Amino acid sequence: MTRRLLFLFADRSGSAAVEMVLVLPILLALMLGAVDVGNFFLSEHVVDKAVRDAARYAARLPLADYTDCTVPSGGAAEQQTQRVARFGEPDGTGNARLVGWTADSMTIVTISCDDGTSGNSWATGGIYTDFPRGAPTVTVSATVPYNSFFGALGLGRLTANLNAESQAAVIGA
Repeated sequence: MTRRLLFLFADRSGSAAVEMVLVLPILLALMLGAVDVGNFFLSEHVVDKAVRDAARYAARLPLADYTDCTVPSGGAAEQQTQRVARFGEPDGTGNARLVGWTADSMTIVTISCDDGTSGNSWATGGIYTDFPRGAPTVTVSATVPYNSFFGALGLGRLTANLNAESQAAVIGA
């Protein structure tokens, strides 16, 4: 019996399988972690591009929409800008750019005016001469929850938000 036990302990034919079983969880965690980091950066890029597109869209709306340097709450210009950010289209057709982007209200559209006191000579001249408060600048910002790859697998929920902001001077259509 002791001879059989000694032979069993000396046998190394299954050592590679045992080593693989020990290393596999660490290897899987590293691979899934790399996929999740890539997904995070992709999602962050999508939100950045979305608010940049929305700011460009809002900057090209007619100058008459920005006469008092405010965005009428619930107005067509604000809704269309929010939908450009969320869907890529002003009419809101299609799918949201990200799975967690569930409401237009996650996108905030604000207008500010530069009256030229900051040293910007363009702020009260050129196409902005009819604007007593100066050149309107539109700012679009969004806060979208990040959906983790691990959360989709049921391995834990990462609570993080993707934040982005973009500005553009209103030039009208």
